[in-house]
Amino acid sequence: MIGKRNLRYGYTTGACAAAAAKGAAQMLVNHTPVSEVSIDLPTGVNATFQMHGQLLSVNEASCFVIKDAGDDPDVTNGAELHARVSLTQVEREQNILITGGIGIGKVTKPGLAVAPGEWAINPVPRRMITEAVLSVFSTLDIHNSQFKINVIISIPDGELRAKKTLNSRLGIMGGLSILGTTGIVRPISAKAWTDTIDAALDVAKACGCENVVLSTGRASEMAAQRHLATLPEEAFIMMGDHVAHALRACQQRSFDRPIVACQFAKMLKIACGYENTHAAASELDLDTLRIWGARHNLPGKLLDLISSANNTAREIIIASNFDPVLLELVCCHASQATRHHAPGIAPSFLAADYSGAIVYRS
Repeated sequence: MIGKRNLRYGYTTGACAAAAAKGAAQMLVNHTPVSEVSIDLPTGVNATFQMHGQLLSVNEASCFVIKDAGDDPDVTNGAELHARVSLTQVEREQNILITGGIGIGKVTKPGLAVAPGEWAINPVPRRMITEAVLSVFSTLDIHNSQFKINVIISIPDGELRAKKTLNSRLGIMGGLSILGTTGIVRPISAKAWTDTIDAALDVAKACGCENVVLSTGRASEMAAQRHLATLPEEAFIMMGDHVAHALRACQQRSFDRPIVACQFAKMLKIACGYENTHAAASELDLDTLRIWGARHNLPGKLLDLISSANNTAREIIIASNFDPVLLELVCCHASQATRHHAPGIAPSFLAADYSGAIVYRS
């Protein structure tokens, strides 16, 4: 295809933190600035990172890597992953202490890969940092004495960037997480979102939630929160367009009767059976709705509204004044469609209007 280009892969915050830590460790050992380092990623790929902001003293060294997320839209793209490495002599065997600094969040809720009270540096990135740093110190003999390696990871604007994420919902407060299981960010990947859905459901389970509310967008979620005000914050899960993944993930955690909060257009896409409601074509959805309407003998006024609609389901539902018969029809098909994604799942639906009110509940 003319004009088509390959999308660039990027690197995770975990890979960038590990590279920065190795760079700082090399500066501390060799007593000279380091311009670049290479590390082995968990996939077996070797990657090279440029170092910036090198600072070196007798007892510590620091530098940072600028995260390149490739062509993936990522809130951490361009972030500075700083590492400061220092040594402390101790009367025990060599070990390494990895902590967070400014802009790194702390975990406050159970259910995540890191325990409450710990820095939000996930296990794989923590292992990557450890291996990268120890590879530098492995042959070093500091006057035959034992020593502890102190590594501090920070992101100067991490707290500000974290406000654009769902971290606070997950109980990660004060900054970003250091994440990544492969070290590589795949361009335009849904994995970051589906990982967040999984993490949010794990938190809900660990916090004792009996049920969860899956929302397709923030407006629907806010409407559901007002309507279900007694539910805890952890029960509300932002699934976005990832309907099938969210339903399967719910079933895996025994949330077999989740509540799905959405507006009419998204409910129609769910009813049409899409696993992801983003890429579906609206005109095809309306054709399907017309067939359903005729088959179920909807009142003539509703059939006329559906037949005369130009492009969107939104114009139909608004023109119908959120007719409960129309909402019931689509909700019925949506309930049936979800069982194709997760057999045995039995969700109920909340439909929100465009002013933030719930106008239908199944």
